Amino acid sequence: MQIVMTNNIKEFRIKLGITQDDLAQIAKVRRETIVFLEQGKYNPSLNLAHSVALALKTTIDKLFNFED
Repeated sequence: MQIVMTNNIKEFRIKLGITQDDLAQIAKVRRETIVFLEQGKYNPSLNLAHSVALALKTTIDKLFNFED
């Protein structure tokens, strides 16, 4: 069984009116990391997921979706 993870990073980012660059600076990562996260090409560590969720003023469970 494979678990598929999707995310709502772009939606939350747009609601806050911030760019990928802004989010990257707040979360202290490179912009490319945000790009790959939004595209679903990168599964974040728990630490990174937490940083992004805090930067987007939400929680990990609202930001990431898991389906099997």
